Amino acid sequence: MPDLHSIKQDLVLACKRAYHRGIQTGSGGNVSARIPGEDKMIVKASGSSFEDSMIDGFVITDFDGNLLEGDGKPTREALLHGYIYRICPHVGAVVHVHSPYAIGWASTRKKLPRVTWHSKLKICADIPTLNIPSPMVRKEDFPLVKEIFDQHPDLPAFLLVDHGVVALGKDPINAEHTAELIEETAQVAFLNALAKKLQL
Repeated sequence: MPDLHSIKQDLVLACKRAYHRGIQTGSGGNVSARIPGEDKMIVKASGSSFEDSMIDGFVITDFDGNLLEGDGKPTREALLHGYIYRICPHVGAVVHVHSPYAIGWASTRKKLPRVTWHSKLKICADIPTLNIPSPMVRKEDFPLVKEIFDQHPDLPAFLLVDHGVVALGKDPINAEHTAELIEETAQVAFLNALAKKLQL
């Protein structure tokens, strides 16, 4: 029997860490965790802040985002989370944040290069950027998501133009750490580009 209370505790910790690390403010962003052995997930309810996260602020849905248990409306990105769990059976959690440098880099429409030894050691490939013309990833956009995981099944994240980073992990804490690493990598990539422009 899955320990849902423990999973929710990890989700709360991941949310609060993301808020205090400055990679998600206000009521934006969303997180989820797979319920082991079932086609279900625990998802952050829409409208709540990462900082104010509590165990009862999560709901249980199926992989299509249909509410099964809990009070509140599932995040509108539940469809994306569920799709990732379907095509990436090794993924146990998803953290989506609107981190500033990741959004800034995604506006270039380019892959985020692994510009530090840390990122080269932790990430299997440069991070792709998907240009989704919507505030959410829709079902019709899923082939774009599948394509990047077909190329790199162990990819830990991808960027969304004007929207931030979608980070994956074995559990919520691991996924949040990945989101932090992507933000740090994007910041260093900007600094490298600036240094080259200024010929430092």
